[in-house]
Amino acid sequence: MTKLKRIFAVTGVVFLLGMYLLTFISAILATPNTHSLFLGSLAATIIVPIFLYAYTLIYKVVYKDKGKQEDIEKDN
Repeated sequence: MTKLKRIFAVTGVVFLLGMYLLTFISAILATPNTHSLFLGSLAATIIVPIFLYAYTLIYKVVYKDKGKQEDIEKDN
């Protein structure tokens, strides 16, 4: 589970940094899409972490028995 969390966390960070970089470059170049890109970055800043958190909660609920079995096997 921790390896999967790390993968999703890194993916989320890369996605958000890419959105910020794209918005920053667009603002410097003063393209007509700057406002839309800023709003997209703002929405992604809020939505991406929420989806990642929701995914981890759902994963815990779906695979909770498997995790308990693995913990029991490690103890023995």
